[in-house]
Amino acid sequence: MDIKDTARPVDGAGISAFLRSLPAQPLLLGLGEARHFVGELGELRNEIFRHLVEHEGYRSFAIESDCLRGLVVDDYVTTGAGTLDDVMERGFSHDFGSAPGNRELVRWMRAYNEEHDEKLRFFGFDGPLEYWAASPRQALTALHDLLDGPLLCGRETLDTLLGPDDRWSNEATAMDPSQSIGQSADAQRLRLIADDLVALLDTQTPQLSAADRERAALYARTATGLLRYHYWMADASPSRWTRLSALRAVMMAANLRAVAEHGPALVFSSNLHLQRNKTLMPFGDQQLEWWSAGAIAATYLGDRYAFLASAFGTLGDGTPPPDTVEGMLSTLPWEHSLVDARRLAEAVTEPAPRVSHDFAYFPLDPAQLDMIDGIVFLKQAVSLKKFG
Repeated sequence: MDIKDTARPVDGAGISAFLRSLPAQPLLLGLGEARHFVGELGELRNEIFRHLVEHEGYRSFAIESDCLRGLVVDDYVTTGAGTLDDVMERGFSHDFGSAPGNRELVRWMRAYNEEHDEKLRFFGFDGPLEYWAASPRQALTALHDLLDGPLLCGRETLDTLLGPDDRWSNEATAMDPSQSIGQSADAQRLRLIADDLVALLDTQTPQLSAADRERAALYARTATGLLRYHYWMADASPSRWTRLSALRAVMMAANLRAVAEHGPALVFSSNLHLQRNKTLMPFGDQQLEWWSAGAIAATYLGDRYAFLASAFGTLGDGTPPPDTVEGMLSTLPWEHSLVDARRLAEAVTEPAPRVSHDFAYFPLDPAQLDMIDGIVFLKQAVSLKKFG
């Protein structure tokens, strides 16, 4: 089989044909990033999303960003609350608000909603995490304030137990578990309170509006997820970072399942988070291994989850060797190609793994092509934001 027979240009017709080739129409269509902050991929993603909205009935977009900050963006695109500048500054984590493609996407979604009754929705699906984690204050207090009836504690007690936010968000805890308060007496009591609030939410669900139910559920899973994450931030065992990476994936997957209720949705995140297989990552002298958010979500959604990985040919100054998957795909005649990954796996013979000198780029794993539904391939990726 000629490798060209596995691919076609990335355009509206190609995207629609790809969707028709799937065993079921996905509630979540994941578009992975081989590397963050690649301008060309952000622009192509926006074109894909516009086509999905205008021709395939998609109404939601989700990105690997803080799920609570995402509420700011969603309020803006649905109601016009705030200004675009303010939303880009406050509505994203991981510095994703600085990406021109994200700004253009938010602007377009707001303009679309001004002209249509059926509104587009925006979601962040990451937890409020970096390598450290945010205070659970926002999620806990917002959940507390949405409920009424016999509460385990009042707001004053909650505020006292939480204390200053900077004792939770201390960046030094990333490498020094002894500085984490996640296993302190206050944190342990907050975990009990959070559990009680979640149970109380279940008893009061029928009296809440649909919007309040959606937000309360988000606050509930974020509060319990953050407190669980902080607990393991204080763990000094060798499995600490494997556990923390897995807990982040669990939080992401829970948010993805909530997004699926508003599907079909396009999800944009690192290939590592959206893939169906286990994630392997070197971390110091360790090799971390955990099930990705995509793998967890796909377990529940089955054929209603689909994954398009991205990959690049020339990356900055690096050109892929011709015997790698990216090197072979670089021979395609189009600058942007949509590749049937399973057919590609049949067409290529023992490709070599690509070794990238850019630590922020994650090459395709030749052994996992059959776990991918498709590949969005860019011959050149040059608009890179440097890390570190």
